[in-house]
Amino acid sequence: MAAYTLRRILQMVPLLLGITVVLFAVIQAAPGGPEGALLESGRFIDPEVIEAYRERLGVDQPIPVQYVRWLGAALQGDLGVSFSTTRPVVEMILERLPATLELMGTAFLLAAVLAFALGTLSAVKPFSWFDNAGTTLSFLGIAMPVFWFALLLQLVFGVWLQWLPLSGTRTVGASSLGDHLAHLVLPAVVLSFRYVAGWSRYLRSSLISALRADYIRTARAKGLTEWRVVGVHGLRNALIPVVSVVALNLAALFSGAVITETVFAWPGIGRMFVTAMLARDYPLLMGILMLGSVMVVVFNLVADLVYGWLDPRIRYD
Repeated sequence: MAAYTLRRILQMVPLLLGITVVLFAVIQAAPGGPEGALLESGRFIDPEVIEAYRERLGVDQPIPVQYVRWLGAALQGDLGVSFSTTRPVVEMILERLPATLELMGTAFLLAAVLAFALGTLSAVKPFSWFDNAGTTLSFLGIAMPVFWFALLLQLVFGVWLQWLPLSGTRTVGASSLGDHLAHLVLPAVVLSFRYVAGWSRYLRSSLISALRADYIRTARAKGLTEWRVVGVHGLRNALIPVVSVVALNLAALFSGAVITETVFAWPGIGRMFVTAMLARDYPLLMGILMLGSVMVVVFNLVADLVYGWLDPRIRYD
């Protein structure tokens, strides 16, 4: 296992290098530039001023030159300086990362617990009223736009019922843990809802197939309790294909936080990404996108390692 893990980590290097090339090219190919925010103000700006501005930011150089310069600095842990704030990108990301990880972690735990319960119960009693209700819920979760669901919850629980706060992380003048958790409820529910729907359906389908296998009939013939048959023998094998979906969606939680954090004014990286995109802040965009790319690669490695734990037949060495 150790040799396989080391080999996969080494394979990440050229993969992430290729990702940096693609991301850098896409960002540079976007219409406009860092001077676009100045031009959109509607005021006349002397072309010489614009050129001097581009030169100061270093975007007047050819794209390959800019990339090599960025890569050299990135290998030393320097992702550049934000165009809009003149602060180091690494510092800005680390400042916002805890809020995003808190939201992602809460949403993941909520989605995992609910999906596990819904998927297992639906598989044990397929085509029952509970399974049909779960299927309907899944369709709603997959089809419903995230921003619309967020606004709906704000309207119901924040405006009509006034049970929960609409946005932010704390009420002005309040610093209690309960107040902070109340602010966390709505964005966490919105971010997790789509994944509850998808993961529960994947688990249901996989567990139904597992419960029809010969080894399950053998376990029941030996007199094992239904809880042990389903919980130990069935789920262990049913979770193997689900792990891939969950691992990929963990990285998707990061991108999904962009919309959720924007709607709920949650001070995380997702909200900062929207601000950087509107300001055409190239270094900050590259830093955030690279963080998301690293998360995708790492979570895929974690998924492969979990396979070996769930299925003893899988050997990597």
